[in-house]
Amino acid sequence: DLTHMVHIIDTEHPWDVYSVNSGHTEVITCLEWDQSGSRLLSADADGHIKCWSMTDHLANSWESTVGSVVEGDPVVALSWLHNGVKLALHVEKSGASNFGEKFSRVKFSPSLTLFGGKPMEGWIAVTISGLVTVSLLKPNGQVLTATESLCRLRCRVALADVAFTGGGNIVVATSDGSSTSPVQFYKVCVSVVNEKCKIDTEILPSLFMRCTTDPARKDKYPAITHLKFLARDMSEQVLLCASNQNNSIVECWSLRKEGLPVNNIFQQISPVVGDKQPMILKWRILSATNDLDRVSAVALPKLPISLTNTDLKVANDTKFFPGLGLALAFHDGSVHIVHRLSLQMMAVFYGSSSQRPVDEPSLKRPRTAGPLVHFKAMQLSWTSLALAGVDSHGKLSMLRISPSMGHVLDMNMSLRHLLFLLEYCMVTGYDWWDILLHVQPSMVQNLVEKLHEEYMRQNAALQQVLSTRIVAMKASLCKLSSSTIARVCDYHAKLFLIAISCTLKSLLRPHFLNTPDKSPGDRLTEICSKITDVDIDKVMINLKTEEFVLEMTTLQSLQQLIQWVGDFVLYLLASLPNQGSPVRPGHSFLRDGASLGMFRELMVVIRIWGLLKPSCLPVYTATSDTQDSMSLLFRLLTKLWLCCREENHITEPDDALIDECCLLPSQLLIPNIDWLPINDGIISKLQNKQLVRLQFGKAPGLVGHTVSSQFDAFVRAPGQPKIDHLRRLHLGAYPTEECKSCTRCGCVTMLKSPNKVTAVKQWEQRWIKNCLCGGLWRKMPLSYS
Repeated sequence: DLTHMVHIIDTEHPWDVYSVNSGHTEVITCLEWDQSGSRLLSADADGHIKCWSMTDHLANSWESTVGSVVEGDPVVALSWLHNGVKLALHVEKSGASNFGEKFSRVKFSPSLTLFGGKPMEGWIAVTISGLVTVSLLKPNGQVLTATESLCRLRCRVALADVAFTGGGNIVVATSDGSSTSPVQFYKVCVSVVNEKCKIDTEILPSLFMRCTTDPARKDKYPAITHLKFLARDMSEQVLLCASNQNNSIVECWSLRKEGLPVNNIFQQISPVVGDKQPMILKWRILSATNDLDRVSAVALPKLPISLTNTDLKVANDTKFFPGLGLALAFHDGSVHIVHRLSLQMMAVFYGSSSQRPVDEPSLKRPRTAGPLVHFKAMQLSWTSLALAGVDSHGKLSMLRISPSMGHVLDMNMSLRHLLFLLEYCMVTGYDWWDILLHVQPSMVQNLVEKLHEEYMRQNAALQQVLSTRIVAMKASLCKLSSSTIARVCDYHAKLFLIAISCTLKSLLRPHFLNTPDKSPGDRLTEICSKITDVDIDKVMINLKTEEFVLEMTTLQSLQQLIQWVGDFVLYLLASLPNQGSPVRPGHSFLRDGASLGMFRELMVVIRIWGLLKPSCLPVYTATSDTQDSMSLLFRLLTKLWLCCREENHITEPDDALIDECCLLPSQLLIPNIDWLPINDGIISKLQNKQLVRLQFGKAPGLVGHTVSSQFDAFVRAPGQPKIDHLRRLHLGAYPTEECKSCTRCGCVTMLKSPNKVTAVKQWEQRWIKNCLCGGLWRKMPLSYS
């Protein structure tokens, strides 16, 4: 009657568990995420492999549509095929100004390519009887599967692991579980011939563990309990662990090319010159530990760190860099972080059941009665700053791993490590949640400024690519300090503004197809920055109005977005006089020339569209019927923009402008801006470094520092009408439409589109997979508050 469930948890809401009945009839032996975290493989002890993917891009809604099977043959190792993308970090160049020097694209071939060099998706599995099975996902949804024996003499495989080579081959390591047997390695080549998957295998050099060849330890460690390649894309280095009932030993091995010595007789007949010397592949031991407590789980780092000095001695300032360590969990409940090559101790964690002095040797310790709670499975986060583990009692734990690995580094060095990893996440697009675990409120301002400085040093093309990601990163950092919490709203509003600006400009079409190389959107930006006139109509005259002609239904469907632009400009100008008051949302826009310039461009576009369809214009409640509200706002906005258009020469707005802005509330009704809800995630509750205990299904009652008195005016009270934050539609106090919310910023939007107009669909495509901030979506209950 057992149901083999798969439980999926987002780290920001760990109490919110999504459980899915896997449909597996036997014990699930392997689980593997793909690199994007949007698909999951599960394999069981009956040889069934299932591929799970998100339905409607929702993190709490999963379905399995494809899979493969090796009937009755338990799967012991499972992996996605490599997509050929590898971006290495150069730790020793962390002080360089150019991202291209710090992070470099490593030449790495995908496991299999489609026409045009596009990587083919699929997975590879190794079974207990020595079979390797590969399944390929074709673009049309079909699955090509092939199964082959690893070698002619099939034998039992108790442990296996999969790694990839830069040339596009796959390497499989296997062991029968006995330390007296060799650890075997095989090269696997996958190809598609006549629409069928073909597998070729080749035997590589094998190895015997050092502890079994040492006469003093020959029979001490009878079983190999862990076999892992140091990284999925490092097939030359492997980690092995052999154990007995109480103790373990860990060894790190490296595969090297060595010259084969040639006998003098043959040397005289034909001397070996230069590269002609015969080479042989040989496994050499890099390092080994002394006797340890029995190892219960191993977690390996994922960061592709490139060290120019391949020697084990690393430069002092990078010696404790987080990505250099791997985690070993022991049966006594402790966890050690050790260097991934030298296996030297870097940091130690003791569980509550195993508090003891660090220097007490493990052999002298009296053994306690009964089994201790220990980790059965562990996984390091992408940047190795967090460790998730499931223990023998079924509890899930998340450990914070210090960037300095527990050693005292000065604040600048810790900040440099965090900044370097934030930059890496910004360039690669990986989630930076685990880095936020280490950011103290006092660091926030410094990190945001330094991140901005590094970003501004990059070339214009890279800045454009990373423009939204850095804003999302700044927003998540500012959430961690009460003094910067109001700026979170500004950054989310800026993400929204960038998205609206791109969408509306993309609707403009050149009047003639053979027009110059600049698009209408680029020309609009150029003209608006060149013509600094405060009269909107004089700016409009310089534009080719025929490029702005759109269908009436399209213009009408964009009214909610246009209304937001109009409301936000009015709110900003009305808040200019009290900019000296406690920091309020919108404050940073008053000094942001780029954003004000964007608003100015949009107001010109909206003005032209208003001539075509007046009902698409933003609606203002004015005290005078004759007042041209848009002209008034454009005039004031231009004056404010002129004060800060150049980032290095920002001037204070003059008294005349502030006086005019003071009069705005008497001329126009100032709208209430619907700011994003304050997020209910866990990250802001972990600042004080105290242990937080949670229960599945129950949100914690803790109130973080984020809700402050100055912020109360911007939070919707319960029972007030809710809003779709991305479509700017009102949903009512008790929405009847199904909604989804962002797991990171809390942004809420309807699950299904109420509009069929192409322009609106184009807008919705911007955030169908992820929120504008990059977070994943999760489906909300209908009665959300």
